[in-house]
Amino acid sequence: MPIYPIINKKTKEQKEISLSIEEWENFKKENKEWVRDWSDPSSSPGFFETGDWRNKLTSKHPSWNDVLGRAQKMPGSKVQKL
Repeated sequence: MPIYPIINKKTKEQKEISLSIEEWENFKKENKEWVRDWSDPSSSPGFFETGDWRNKLTSKHPSWNDVLGRAQKMPGSKVQKL
């Protein structure tokens, strides 16, 4: 379950809560004084994968360029192979 660092806008109290995404959405609606604390970069969402998405796509689904090649043959198509 995700852990959300939060801060109270009035008291500046900080804490972490563990909620499902649905519970988090409900929490935000019911507790307007608490907001997500973005001050700590380690708790901020980010991209954890590195690498070229084209290479990952073609290595995971090798026939994807075949599909794009067929789409490329359609009149007026601007599709390009990866």
